[in-house]
Amino acid sequence: MTSLPAPDARASQPDLRVELALLLALATLWGASYCFIRIGVETIPPLTFIAGRTLIAGSILLAVIRWRGLSLPREGAVWKRFLLQACLNSVLPFTLIAWAEQTVDAGAAAILNATTPIFAFVITLLLTRHEAVGWRKAAGVFAGLGGTVLIIGTEAVDGIGRDLLAQGAIVLATVCYAGAAIFGRVFKGLDPIMPAAGSLLCGAALLLPVSLAVDRPWTLSPSPDSLLALAGLSVFSTALAFVLYFRLVHTIGAVPTTAQAYLRVPIGVGIGVLMLGETLEPTMLAGCAAVVLGVVAMTIPARSRS
Repeated sequence: MTSLPAPDARASQPDLRVELALLLALATLWGASYCFIRIGVETIPPLTFIAGRTLIAGSILLAVIRWRGLSLPREGAVWKRFLLQACLNSVLPFTLIAWAEQTVDAGAAAILNATTPIFAFVITLLLTRHEAVGWRKAAGVFAGLGGTVLIIGTEAVDGIGRDLLAQGAIVLATVCYAGAAIFGRVFKGLDPIMPAAGSLLCGAALLLPVSLAVDRPWTLSPSPDSLLALAGLSVFSTALAFVLYFRLVHTIGAVPTTAQAYLRVPIGVGIGVLMLGETLEPTMLAGCAAVVLGVVAMTIPARSRS
């Protein structure tokens, strides 16, 4: 009897070049969010700004779902997961960071924000163990963090520890992001747009009543620049970014997806060099190299043994 050929394992594997390109795109979209937020909160309070961000982005994705002839899941269990994902990926971290960055220096905040891959690695190693985490990924995690420190400037490390309450809020936000990346794998059977839209709509449902009670948005007079920043943040850095995020969690895993936290830093530096004429210091170049090596170590899968 002639045996059937074994299935080609490579056929079910994602194209790593495509996934790395999407990871770079996600880092760029979320890297741009800092600029949008800085402009937006000049005339719109952070809580209302975040509520508008989730509402607009969720509504856009809902419209896309309807345009595609699809519909959101109706099962209560799925919506409970959407609600938990919203708390981990938007409601809690967005609010904590917006509050903390009123007093925390930008450099220290960026370094603390970049610790998400560390928490994702530790949670995966000690608790969930849903994907392989070996020495190479560990080296990549810490190489990326070291590169982030070199890019931002080692003097920023001195600012860590001065405002423990606000900096602790940023660390808690990064833990939420790490948990969101790991929890996001429960949506593996869904089109990535479904958890993106569902979690954003749940986030808006939680944030809007608080915004109405605290900020009374009808009394505000936002500037055109702030409104444009809110639109850009909602469309590109939230709606589109969340779809890419859930796809990457499914294709390359939770820990590699958090590598975008490192990529955002050299992308921001590159934008400054190209658009603002800033210069690259030797430590920045070394930091960019460390970040690239760290991301590669975190994302490229190990060769399977025969």
